[in-house]
Amino acid sequence: MPTDTDRIEKKILLRAPRERVWRAISDSKEFGTWFGARFDQPFVAGTPISGKFFPTAVDAEVAKQQQQFEGKPFNISIDRIDPMRLFSLRWHPYAVESGVDYSREPTTLVEFELEEVPGGTLLKITESGFDNVPLERRAQAFKSHSGGWTDQMNMIAKYLALAA
Repeated sequence: MPTDTDRIEKKILLRAPRERVWRAISDSKEFGTWFGARFDQPFVAGTPISGKFFPTAVDAEVAKQQQQFEGKPFNISIDRIDPMRLFSLRWHPYAVESGVDYSREPTTLVEFELEEVPGGTLLKITESGFDNVPLERRAQAFKSHSGGWTDQMNMIAKYLALAA
């Protein structure tokens, strides 16, 4: 049974049509622009993808915080693509220490769910599976990602506003 330390949930009402929000989360280039990453290929369900962290293009303050990770490679695996409703991926949370092989650790699941609502699109981001992260990294990974998803909510909103 999940605990309050196992999952992070964030919600935001985006003032954009669901189709536009869907593109922003499911297209690897658009996702990378607001998230702060570059990927070597498009998102395809069931496919592992390599990426590198790069400062976001939509928020100078967050980009400054992200500079410490610039160029750092990471891997994700696209879990599910249910068009206009759900996009999910798996990754190793807070896998930022150079020289450490995280590949044997369990991944967390990140889900982006969309719901059309009056005034726009409700985006819910849930990252779960932290209780399976090794104990010595668990608290830092949870704390980092909790704050990180708050920033990401603001960045996708800014990205969509800029792209309008």
